[in-house]
Amino acid sequence: MGGGAGISVHGRFRIATEKTVFAMPETELGLFPDVGASYFLSRLPGFFGEYVGLTGARLDGAEMLACGLATHFMPSSRLTALEADLCKVGSSDPVTFASTILNAYTQNPHLKQHSAYHRHVLDVIDRCFSRRTMEEIISALEREATQKPDEWISATIRDLKKASPASLKISLRSIREGRFQGVGKCLIREYRMVCHVLKREISKDFVEGCRAVVIDKDRNPKWEPRSLEEMTDNMVERYFERVDGRI
Repeated sequence: MGGGAGISVHGRFRIATEKTVFAMPETELGLFPDVGASYFLSRLPGFFGEYVGLTGARLDGAEMLACGLATHFMPSSRLTALEADLCKVGSSDPVTFASTILNAYTQNPHLKQHSAYHRHVLDVIDRCFSRRTMEEIISALEREATQKPDEWISATIRDLKKASPASLKISLRSIREGRFQGVGKCLIREYRMVCHVLKREISKDFVEGCRAVVIDKDRNPKWEPRSLEEMTDNMVERYFERVDGRI
């Protein structure tokens, strides 16, 4: 999750098991998906990356394999044997060797019945999370809920409405910019954004989010700005400006 995902997700081989859980829950903390997330989330199929990054949705191993966050899936009971076989490097090309071993172990798991990666849910995600602004995304989800009541849609709306409005807006822009940038530029931009978050000149939501979720654990953050409408475009823009004219 979060930084732990950032350490592993940029690797060539990414193994998931039935015990794996992936999430980028930063918007609930008043932060934004960093560690290169604007690069790898923006490259998931359709607008699934926006959904994962904005809602903090948890994905299991099967979903990670389906969307491309994982390259291989296997039962956790086979990891010890896999490690032993990988230690028997028998080729001058370790990448080819590792790939051959991993392919021998990998399986194709079935998605759970209520997975967000089923086709009918992906259609809703693409229709709603492709919208230009956060306000439009939530409005689109609310229209979907009115036309066809669904617990997944209702839960998604709840997740978005409890997140920091500031975090949602800068996260959406970050992921959208990441679509057109390499991982290096994404990391530089995200570092710049983190600097502005820590300076607390625009919003103090990260401190408040840590208080509500990590320290007091009351899960009742007092966001400022309190609404998406109060988080203006000019405020969003400031998170993407160079820090002290240098970074």
